[in-house]
Amino acid sequence: MILDLQKASMWKRISAFLFDGIMLSIVAVLFAWLLSVALGYDVYSARVDEAYARYSEEYGVDLTMSLAEYESISAEESTRLDEAYAALSADHEALYAYNMMIRLTIVIVSIGILLAFILTEFTVPLLLGNGQTIGKKVFGICLMGTDMVKIRPVQLFIRTVLGKYAVETMIPVLIVMMILFGVIGIVGPIVLFGLLLLEVIVCAVSGKRAFIHDLPAATVAVDMGSQMIFDSKEAMIAYKEKMHAEKVAKQPY
Repeated sequence: MILDLQKASMWKRISAFLFDGIMLSIVAVLFAWLLSVALGYDVYSARVDEAYARYSEEYGVDLTMSLAEYESISAEESTRLDEAYAALSADHEALYAYNMMIRLTIVIVSIGILLAFILTEFTVPLLLGNGQTIGKKVFGICLMGTDMVKIRPVQLFIRTVLGKYAVETMIPVLIVMMILFGVIGIVGPIVLFGLLLLEVIVCAVSGKRAFIHDLPAATVAVDMGSQMIFDSKEAMIAYKEKMHAEKVAKQPY
């Protein structure tokens, strides 16, 4: 083992990230499906689909047409389409079901991803030790504090929930959802690009190759095979004092 900081290579970190990302996505989808069943998402979705089909048939239009299709319809069809949307908007039951779909989508996605992070990026590393996810275990990477002390559960929780989930994942996800719902315009892509640029800058300027999620937790990814990790600061200080004493003892008088 080497006392100096043995940072994990970027390629190892990227490989572990991709591996863990696949695992996280699978788990998040599973949790999202369970939540959608428990919260009755399909009931509201079916009501919205039924309302769209009913008003489409009643007014002889397609309420699900794309923008390209809309631009090619006649003035008469455009008028009937406006009337169909007006009738749909006046249907309180359909409007309520649609609003519930949006709210449940946000809740299901947010909680599903959170539970996936807690399982794969917090619980599993606690069980494996040294902050190792399955991907980090496969590629020989582990986590420790920037003080070279074994990562603590509080640090791991901050890194996972505050860094990875809240900042690096949910902010982009919510922006994308707002773009899809038509709530936000050009500001959304600008913010997404800004976050990506910030991540690159943090990684580039950090001497420890840290990402945003490493900063609040004061953690660093290191090579498991060569990095010396201490159980406590006291153990690290004692080791340094021992090494210093041995070095002094070897020096000639």
